[in-house]
Amino acid sequence: MNPQLTSLFEECFRELWPKKATPQFRISFYHFTNINNTIRLRKGVVLARLSDLLEGAPQPVLRAIAHILLAKLYRKPIEPTAAARYRRYVASHDLATKAHLIRQIRGRKKIGPSKGRVYDLDAIFEELNTKFFHGLMARPRMTWSEHHSRQSLGHYDPAHNAIVVSRVFDRPQVPRYAIEYLVYHEMLHLKHPVKLRGSRRCVHSRAFQDEEKLFPELQSALRYLEVM
Repeated sequence: MNPQLTSLFEECFRELWPKKATPQFRISFYHFTNINNTIRLRKGVVLARLSDLLEGAPQPVLRAIAHILLAKLYRKPIEPTAAARYRRYVASHDLATKAHLIRQIRGRKKIGPSKGRVYDLDAIFEELNTKFFHGLMARPRMTWSEHHSRQSLGHYDPAHNAIVVSRVFDRPQVPRYAIEYLVYHEMLHLKHPVKLRGSRRCVHSRAFQDEEKLFPELQSALRYLEVM
C-alpha cells in the first residue's frame, strides 16, 4: 500500500462527496503489462492499483486518475478536465515510449505461423504491399489468433510488431477479400500511427480513411464482417 497515494484518494473522495463517510482505502502501484488502472470495492474497502509507469507522474495527474477511478466506481460523471489531463499525460511521447518498452519486456505474446489451414497471411501481406504500397512496407510478424475470436477480428500490436487476424477467418467459406481487407486495414495502422489531437487520440485519421476507400471490395468486406 502506498500512503501518499492513499491520502490522495481520501482527499479526492472528500472533495467529491463531503457529506459521505470516507471509506478505507488501499491504494498501490502495480506492475501491469501496460498503463492499466483498476479499482473495486470489497467489504467496504476501496482497493485500487495504478500502473507503476505512473509512479513519477505529477500530482495533478495522479489526482485526475483518483477522480476518474472514484467516479467510475461510484458511477458518477467524470470531469472533462480530469479526463483530458490524464489522456494528455499518457499520450506524451516519453510515457508512450516507456509503455512500449515495458510491453515488450513484460508482455507475453504467442506468435504462431502465418500460414493457416487455408490462407497464408505472409502471402496476403506481400500481395497487398505490392498492390497498394509499391512493395515498400516492411512486413511485421503475421499470425493467426490463438482463439476463434469474433470480438477482435484483427489488430496491429506495435509492442511486438505483429498483425494478428482472428482464426475464425481461416476457413474455406470465408471470401479472400474479407481477410485481405482486415490485413490492409492493419497495414494502414502501420502507415498512419495513432496521433494526439489536443487531448484526444486520433486512431483513424483523414488520410487513413481516404486510403481505406482505395480497397476495391471495401463495401463487400464490410457487409460480410457485419454478419460474421
